[in-house]
Amino acid sequence: MRKIKVLVVDDAVVVRKIVTDTLGSDPEIEVIATAANGKIALQKIPQLNPDILTLDIEMPEMDGIETLTEARKLYKDLPIIMFSTLTERGGSKTLEALALGATDYVTKPANVGSVSIAKQRIRDELIPKIKMFCAGRAGTEAPSKAIPKPIVKTAAPVIKKQFRPRPANQKIEIVAIGVSTGGPNALAELFPTLPGDLPVPIVLVQHMPPFFTKLLAERLTSKSPVDIQEGKAGEKLQPGKAWIAPGDYHMVLEKKADGVYLKTNQEPQENSCRPAVDPLFRSVSDIYGPNVLSVILTGMGQDGMKGCEQIKDKGGYVIVQDEKTSVVWGMPGFVAREGLADEILPLDQIGPKIISLVKKNR
Repeated sequence: MRKIKVLVVDDAVVVRKIVTDTLGSDPEIEVIATAANGKIALQKIPQLNPDILTLDIEMPEMDGIETLTEARKLYKDLPIIMFSTLTERGGSKTLEALALGATDYVTKPANVGSVSIAKQRIRDELIPKIKMFCAGRAGTEAPSKAIPKPIVKTAAPVIKKQFRPRPANQKIEIVAIGVSTGGPNALAELFPTLPGDLPVPIVLVQHMPPFFTKLLAERLTSKSPVDIQEGKAGEKLQPGKAWIAPGDYHMVLEKKADGVYLKTNQEPQENSCRPAVDPLFRSVSDIYGPNVLSVILTGMGQDGMKGCEQIKDKGGYVIVQDEKTSVVWGMPGFVAREGLADEILPLDQIGPKIISLVKKNR
C-alpha cells in the first residue's frame, strides 16, 4: 500500500508549513509538493500526478476559484479540497467553489498564529477527508466512521428491526432533512423541485460553520420557489418555508399553544458536529410523532442515524439518498444499513417523492 500523494496549494508560507508538517505526520499521507499559487500548481499536477489537492481560495496571480476552474477542465476526477477562511467572503467563495466542482472544503482556524489549534483542525477535519476521497486511489481504506461497510444491495432496505406499521391514512406534517459532504449542491438540486406552496414546513441541518449557513440559505432561496432562511430562535414554523440550522448552533423545535417554534442552543457537539442532525430529528419526532418525513442526503459520518431510529420508532417515514448519486454514502449508508430507510432513492427522485407523500391524505 502506497501513501496518499497530496499537493498543498497556498500562498502563505506559514500555512504551507503547518499543513505539510501535520499531513506528513500521518503514516498514510505524503505531501509530494507545495505551490504558492494556482499557476504553479497547474504546472505541477501533470508532473507529479497527485491523488488530491488542498487549495487555498485567496492567492495572488491565480486564486483558488480560477485554479479550480482550470483544473476541472483537465482533471475531472481529481479530488480538490478548498482551504477557506472562516469569514463571510470565505463562505461565499467556498460555496462558489463547490458549485464549480470542488469536492469539499475545510475552514482555516481564525488565528493561524495558534499552531496547535491549526494542527488539530487539520488532524480532525482535513486528514479524514483526504483519506475518504482517496480511498481506492492509493489502495487505502476510508475511515470506518465516515462510511459504512458495503451492503450487498442498495436498491432495497435492509430490515433488521420491526417498527410499528404506518397507517395508510397517516399525514405528513413536517419534512426534516439532514445532509453534510456534498450537501450544498444536493440541496441546490432538490429545492427547485419543491413548490413554494408546499403545505408543510421544512427544517434542515447542513454541517457548516457560521457565515456559511446564512449564505447557503440566500443562495438556495435565489434559485428555489421555497423561501429558505437561516434559523433564528423564536421563529414560528410556517408551511412552504424552510429553515437551515445556523452554524455552530444546534437547532431544535418547541411546541407552544399557538404553534411550533425554533430554538437554538450551544450544547455539546453530537457526532463531532454542531449543528447536528440528531438533536433536530429527536425534537421533530417528539412533537410530530408519526407525521414526520425525514430525508438523509449525502454526507460522511453517522449523524442522523439515531434520529431516524427514533422517527421510525414513532411511525415516521425515512428516505435516504442512494449511493450512486451521493458524494459520500456515509450518513445515508448508515441509515440504510441499519434497516431504517423506507426508501433509497436517487437525488432526482427525492423531490417528487416528498411532494407525493406530503400531498397524500390531504
